Amino acid sequence: MNILVISHMYPSIFNRMSGIFVHKQIKQLVKKGCNVKVICPIPWTGFPIDKISAKWRKYSQVPKKITIDGIEVYYPRYIEFPNGYFFHKSGERMFRAIKPIVYKLHMENKFDLIHSHVALPDGYCGMLLSKELSLPHVVTVHGQDFQHTINKSEKLKGKVFKVLDDCNEVIVVSNKLKKIVNNTSFIEKVQVINNGVDIAECIVEKNCKYKIPEKIDILSVSNLINTKGIDLNIKAMKELVKTYSDLKYYIVGDGPERINLENLVKEYKLERNIFFTGKLEHEEAMEYMKKCKIFSLPSWKEGFGVVYVEAMLQEKPVIGVKGEGIEDVIDNMKNGILVEPQNLDELVKTMKFLIENNEIAKTLGKEGKKTVIKDFTWDNTADRILKVYNNII
Repeated sequence: MNILVISHMYPSIFNRMSGIFVHKQIKQLVKKGCNVKVICPIPWTGFPIDKISAKWRKYSQVPKKITIDGIEVYYPRYIEFPNGYFFHKSGERMFRAIKPIVYKLHMENKFDLIHSHVALPDGYCGMLLSKELSLPHVVTVHGQDFQHTINKSEKLKGKVFKVLDDCNEVIVVSNKLKKIVNNTSFIEKVQVINNGVDIAECIVEKNCKYKIPEKIDILSVSNLINTKGIDLNIKAMKELVKTYSDLKYYIVGDGPERINLENLVKEYKLERNIFFTGKLEHEEAMEYMKKCKIFSLPSWKEGFGVVYVEAMLQEKPVIGVKGEGIEDVIDNMKNGILVEPQNLDELVKTMKFLIENNEIAKTLGKEGKKTVIKDFTWDNTADRILKVYNNII
């Protein structure tokens, strides 16, 4: 089966962790016999765009094609504008940019199906290609389309819904996302297929080549953006250190909120308790997870959250948020703990409970690992996606 994947979220030399969950999924599909080509359109960065910021200049360093774990990945350039200007036309611009390479690949080895990750812009581009090439089209929504894009304007909402009305199947990564579009015309073709983890990669025992702190009481791994709730963890630490003065909280990741979060730590005089590692390679982040006692990410706008599942696989008691994508995985107080969104008091009580009840924390961690191994691996995910492909074809 020959599959064309379109995803602007994909690892590159510019950002090795971008869309890593898409890559993991594709690796497993390849293991199961699929022949997959990946198109990862990235912004064109000629003058004057390349003068805007270092981030935009780095796009120019990405080669036109590389092979990652045996998978061919192409990086054609398309016109994109900073701050989301003219985003409603981004799908058309992406289509015009990648059409030549797609046609070339299709002539060499005809595709059976197009799979787009996110509805806008990738899915809109995939929709136009599917019409021209008369190919079936699957779209996966990871969260952004339903949690942000459709709420920005009616024009953007119309674009997203046009793609999902037109495609053959819609995959969402959590029941939370499915509920958002429960009353739409395309709801009958929406199915939930959760993301997963690579067990061997996450828990394989080997000598650690990284220098990991000896004491990590609480850990978060995430992009540092407002909705991840890292500020709530910091505020919780302010209360907790009154009782547990030697408590250590490590924050793995980077992003636009980092300066504000660092300032909050200084304001609370918690420099001896809270530490920022910056962005780490996945392997190093896993070593931090192995060492921590509690994993807390009170994110209140989460499509799914693979990072929770990775922490559960390490037998860590995980704190997530009620009503978010991770509800598909965590059965409250059985294999993890769910708290109310943006509820600082409940978060403090939960952390205190886990600190003071070590045996219960261990039990939650063990049950969490069992849950992940049983139901939330990339192998399970790939089997369900293959079933979608076969049914369509």
